[in-house]
Amino acid sequence: MKQIISLGGGGFSMEPDNPLLDRYILKQSAKTNPRICFIPTASGDSDDYTSRYYDFFEKQRCEPTHLSLFKPPTRDLESFILEQDIVYVGGGNTKNLLVLWKEWGLDQVLRKAWEQGIVLAGISAGSICWFEEGLTDSYGDRLEPLKCLGFLKGSNCPHYDGEADRRPSYQGFIKANKIKPGIAADDGVAIHYVDQDVHKIVSSRPDAKAYRVDYDKGVKETELATLFLGSF
Repeated sequence: MKQIISLGGGGFSMEPDNPLLDRYILKQSAKTNPRICFIPTASGDSDDYTSRYYDFFEKQRCEPTHLSLFKPPTRDLESFILEQDIVYVGGGNTKNLLVLWKEWGLDQVLRKAWEQGIVLAGISAGSICWFEEGLTDSYGDRLEPLKCLGFLKGSNCPHYDGEADRRPSYQGFIKANKIKPGIAADDGVAIHYVDQDVHKIVSSRPDAKAYRVDYDKGVKETELATLFLGSF
């Protein structure tokens, strides 16, 4: 079973006192004490980001590690990744993430991991990277479409309610046929894919939602059923 869990926002980096989404990710592994690897490429391997990851996951039932491409733990990245049960990709600059992953061959390693049943998860840049296209601020001054890895069909927009420009920009690019129709997620929402299909949508916030955004004689936004994971 191939699984990808795409977070529009939330998790340990945005909601340090709300563990609902990250605990949901841990539960999707068949292991009682899963090995989870954080990949902070999009943040330039930020030490602070990585430290916050360990602060959270060292308190959970798991074995956390991380992969830095600036200080790689081994030359054999494939074996390192394929030993994991969960891979969790952090946010930041998606364009730089894709360039570095392709240079290191990590894009193909992650595809192999996905096909072998390792759970792939990520927030923001770590969400849109799995789709054919995503809406990114990687270029600095405005939001733009970006071609991504294509593990999942269509496009993705994170932070749909968290940044004022996200919703109008995403809908505008879909209307102009500059980005494929796809799925958008509010902060605090995780979209759980099994193979190519949405298996479940969960949230750490009672009012956070996900949306299907299509175009047929106009932009059509459809709210999708979202399960609030409840208090913790």
